[in-house]
Amino acid sequence: MLIEMWTDYACPFCYIGKRRLEEAIKQVEHKVEVVYRCFELEPAAERDISDTIYEKLAKKYGMSLEQAKLNCNNMEDMARESGLDYQFDTMKLTNTFDAHRLTMYAKTHGLMNEMAERILHAFFTESKHIGDTSTLTDLAVEVGLNREKVTNLLNSDEMTDDVRSDEQEAQELGIQGVPFFLINRKYAISGAQPTETFIGAINQINEQDGPFISMNDEKGATCTDDSCEV
Repeated sequence: MLIEMWTDYACPFCYIGKRRLEEAIKQVEHKVEVVYRCFELEPAAERDISDTIYEKLAKKYGMSLEQAKLNCNNMEDMARESGLDYQFDTMKLTNTFDAHRLTMYAKTHGLMNEMAERILHAFFTESKHIGDTSTLTDLAVEVGLNREKVTNLLNSDEMTDDVRSDEQEAQELGIQGVPFFLINRKYAISGAQPTETFIGAINQINEQDGPFISMNDEKGATCTDDSCEV
């Protein structure tokens, strides 16, 4: 079974959705391949942003800082239920395009899943600046990529077309929010659904579609209860 997950590193529900999907996969007997797809919630975001997440939310939605903090506290509780430690107080907001480019590069080395996980953990738990090229390079080296090659990548336009291709496909599919899961290119699940929902979907789709399908041979955000939207 092939599950494609459109995600953005700035989307708190995406990390939660990823964890819930991973837990579901552990509880089913079917072979599942997960591939991450690129989706920028705020493509025009600056690389260096001085606002805190609370200030940004307050400005964007016309709420008080207290309400913004309460909303984030609720999200931290939701993340904690999935074993994640969100640190909104020290989060460094940034543009995620280079992080997506790096993930697409890692894919060419069979390290896409590892790179995506490392960037998400760095952003939400370690409060690292994932728009900074030196930070991204260090993270890439940690998962086994070559420092010099990653440095050259981030200082070029390499993998830009790959990111844009994912985003174009998302537009063609009508995807306006993430996380968004496309299973076997036919079935869609939107939002960070409960683990039980993923388990039920995987079991049902496996009965309908049969054995594993692999693709290894193929060459301004709004957050609701379970997803973030453009």
